[in-house]
Amino acid sequence: MAQEAQRAQSSRVAGAAERGEASDDFARRWLILGVVCLGQLMVVLDATVVNIALPVAQQDLGFNNADRQWVVTAYSLAFGGLLLLGGRLADLVGRKRMLILGMIGFAAASALGGAAVSFPMLLAGRAIQGAFGAMLAPAALSTLTVTFTNPAERGKAFGIFGAIAGAGGAVGLLLGGVLTEYLSWRWCLYVNVVFAVIAVAAAARLLSRDHRDPNVHLDVPGTVLVVAGLVAFVYGLSEAETKGWGDPLTIGLLVGGVVLLALFALTERRVAHPLLPLRIILDRFRGGAYLSIGLSAIGLFGVFLFLTYYLEENLRYSPVVTGLAFLPLIGGLVVSSTTSSGLLMPRLGPRILIPAGLLIAAGGMVILATQLDLTTNYAAWILPALIVIGIGLGLVFGCGLNTATYGAAPADAGVASAMVNTCQQVGGSIGTALLNTIAASALSSYLVTHGHSALSLAGAAVHSYVVAFWGAAAVFAGAAVLCALVLRSGLLIQEDSRSTAPVAA
Repeated sequence: MAQEAQRAQSSRVAGAAERGEASDDFARRWLILGVVCLGQLMVVLDATVVNIALPVAQQDLGFNNADRQWVVTAYSLAFGGLLLLGGRLADLVGRKRMLILGMIGFAAASALGGAAVSFPMLLAGRAIQGAFGAMLAPAALSTLTVTFTNPAERGKAFGIFGAIAGAGGAVGLLLGGVLTEYLSWRWCLYVNVVFAVIAVAAAARLLSRDHRDPNVHLDVPGTVLVVAGLVAFVYGLSEAETKGWGDPLTIGLLVGGVVLLALFALTERRVAHPLLPLRIILDRFRGGAYLSIGLSAIGLFGVFLFLTYYLEENLRYSPVVTGLAFLPLIGGLVVSSTTSSGLLMPRLGPRILIPAGLLIAAGGMVILATQLDLTTNYAAWILPALIVIGIGLGLVFGCGLNTATYGAAPADAGVASAMVNTCQQVGGSIGTALLNTIAASALSSYLVTHGHSALSLAGAAVHSYVVAFWGAAAVFAGAAVLCALVLRSGLLIQEDSRSTAPVAA
């Protein structure tokens, strides 16, 4: 009896210890989520935070309008081109190392850009930002992927992360307006240093060191091909915006980019240790999620770009008020993302939710396209349109990010995560270049028909925005059809529950 009592007492003590440890791990996982989200916020903010500061920076540093787009493009090219390499490096040398290195380098590049005394110095800071962002972003998402393996917790975590990823651009507009108006355009870059100090200190304390996987190797030919292909393709799109689609340089870059990416795909089928194992994208769940994220980014950047112009130039909003005007989109996106990933995904699956979200977002774009004129009332039409778009994109990002890393082995977590950011950034670059080209063509056509009076110039600008919004609506609607065809039916929870991926914490 004494021995049995002793064993029972030992069991109770062990059980209490296990419960305490589980409680500590639970709390630690959610703190890690905070670090990961802060790192992701740094990356997505910088896709838009500088946009509002550009006119002031241009006046301060004295560069011309043709050079202005390169402040945005330099970041996108470096980031989008190097993401797959950054993801594989996270698998190769460890997520913790790459996350911390990425944040430190990103902060240093931000400080360089913020202290710029010339256009080349600002451009260098933005390009280096993009390069270190390509290390940071995949490491952040892959850390989240291996930390949250319980389906219920995973849904909540990816819902929160999806809200940050989707709303970060709108937050960037608001933060950029506040910093530019009340401090300086330079603080749109310096603010990353503040974020990085907090995030690096937390990451160093919270994250356990993950050891190198001996089965992961660097694919040099694949790396060269995909970096060159992505840079050429996105650069070609930016040239199409300024020089036209028929320009020889534009055609050469676009064709060259497609050829290089095709060679990359062929190379990945033959090398022993591919940079992007085709099993990552050929899974219909993951492939459909990547497609939804890339295509939705095309339309999302159109909203930010053209609606910002309209609010500031037509409604005469200040940068701060313009940023505040996007808050309904953020609110709709946050609520929808956290709700859909945690509550709806386990019941309905991504094949229903992701296309539904894209169709809802298309509906919001149609409201903007049909109701925008020279003096559209914000509360009557723009506000509800932004809420609808936010709800739709919240479904896409909340469910898409969860699905995009679903079922990936721990050794592939970095590159699977990098594909998410690659699709989002390249989609954003394509969206900016393509919709800008469409809008510019619409503006020119309008002026040919209506003349060049002051009223005609204002009408031409609004007409160009409307055409761009119709284009974005078409992209969303087409993406809904494609994703419904590519995604397979079923619930992620059915296989996630059998996952043996270790918890990083």
